[in-house]
Amino acid sequence: MNMQPTIEVVEVSPRDGFQSICEPIETQKKISIIEDLVSAGCKRVEIGSFVNPKAVPQMADTSLIAQHFGGRKDFRALALVPNLKGFERALENDVKEMAYVFSASDTHNQKNVGCSTKDSIEALKVLIKTYHSEKDISLRVSIGTAFDCPYQGRILLDRLRSVVSEVLETSDDVEIALCDTTGRATPFQVENAFLEFIKENEARSTRWAFHGHDTYGLGIANAFFAYRSGVRIFDSSAGGLGGCPFAPGASGNIATEDLVYSFEKSGIKTGVEFKSLLDVADVISELPGGKTASHLRLLPRDRLF
Repeated sequence: MNMQPTIEVVEVSPRDGFQSICEPIETQKKISIIEDLVSAGCKRVEIGSFVNPKAVPQMADTSLIAQHFGGRKDFRALALVPNLKGFERALENDVKEMAYVFSASDTHNQKNVGCSTKDSIEALKVLIKTYHSEKDISLRVSIGTAFDCPYQGRILLDRLRSVVSEVLETSDDVEIALCDTTGRATPFQVENAFLEFIKENEARSTRWAFHGHDTYGLGIANAFFAYRSGVRIFDSSAGGLGGCPFAPGASGNIATEDLVYSFEKSGIKTGVEFKSLLDVADVISELPGGKTASHLRLLPRDRLF
């Protein structure tokens, strides 16, 4: 096993976290929180998503946020796109990193982006074929409900493999994030999937990421088992804020402070300054209508340092 003592943290609270809040958050407040996350050492931040604002009203100002951070060199701004139209809007706003999202579960994909998994993959193929010459564009493919679906239950490994294979047939120069949308994945399930996929595709230039939720208290355990399998990129949300609006019962993401503390205490560097991160998590926890689910943030601070 490659025990590389460093991981990359992708902070997703400004997208996955904020979209779980119904009450509109002022654009300047979002920008301020992103700035604080960057100051805390978060070098890659998901700043929003180019989705239909009727479906997710909280993301209606993503263009303004993208324009504000355009050209920044001190961190990498990532935006979620659910289809070709969203990808084109991201390009128009000078976003260089995009996460194209679809679900391994057909039912969840219909609820989340309004089409079948097959249709989403076909659109991805068109997207890659159309924009393959855009050398400065970095593409992530985020596969939702990779382990479990709120409507269909457990996702079989063969089903997930077929979906991953179709993506890699389109392009292997891509980052693939397997997303535990419901938080019901188990550590051995996560490890087994990544071990097999990484081994099967070791000749490719594919990068692998894990996006976990902590609904059932398994978020950190799943992250460590993903690490053991070779994953070095991890999504998390400051304060544990988050949850998919189209996945009933799915609560917050893995809290970034929990992830950072756990890995740092294990001798694995994250590049994030823990105390500053806690301060941002405190601000996020005070957002009206937000539901946070952090463990470390709730402990007395004198026990953390």
